[in-house]
Amino acid sequence: MSVLPLVFTSGWASGINAYAVVLLLGLFGATGLSDEVPEALQRTDVLIAAGVLFLCEAVADRIPYVDSVWDSVHTVIRPVAGAVVAALLAGESGSLPELAAGAVGGSTALASHLVKAGTRMAVNTSPEPFSNIAVSTAEDLSVAGVLTFAVFNPVAAAVVAGTLLVLGICAVALMASRIRRFRRRRAQRREERRLAATIRSRE
Repeated sequence: MSVLPLVFTSGWASGINAYAVVLLLGLFGATGLSDEVPEALQRTDVLIAAGVLFLCEAVADRIPYVDSVWDSVHTVIRPVAGAVVAALLAGESGSLPELAAGAVGGSTALASHLVKAGTRMAVNTSPEPFSNIAVSTAEDLSVAGVLTFAVFNPVAAAVVAGTLLVLGICAVALMASRIRRFRRRRAQRREERRLAATIRSRE
């Protein structure tokens, strides 16, 4: 069977949490649960690095506004990670050109990353931190569940990932006004800090 469904699912998951994808796929390969995982992802140093970065993301992702900064930094990292993982998976299976796999994985990761970042910007407009924790936990569980499902049933998992991606895009579109308010408030805070700094310098 073509590795394309797994490539698509891993790309979707990478856009949400690239470190979890590398860690989970590496563990699946190292434990023999999947023969599709390339050796590069099973290396001990890769697993350790992915585990440490996953823990860093788990903390940053649950703190209001810090999660949006983290997402901004990962606007490039997540799509690149999705493309690299996809290319490695394609190279391991030989059923899909690596360049095509990288394009699918990277573009899917970018789309899901934009959905995640947009959702977080909307969530950050709420004054309490509990929604951030709930959303982050739901994202991590979704990535773990769908990616694990993909190891055993890649086609069905790809359908689930595609459905979640479409639903996420629709949700962000509905929350667009809330995101715009968030941006206006952030710009206003920056202006207030700038004015305060100017006043202090004159004093």
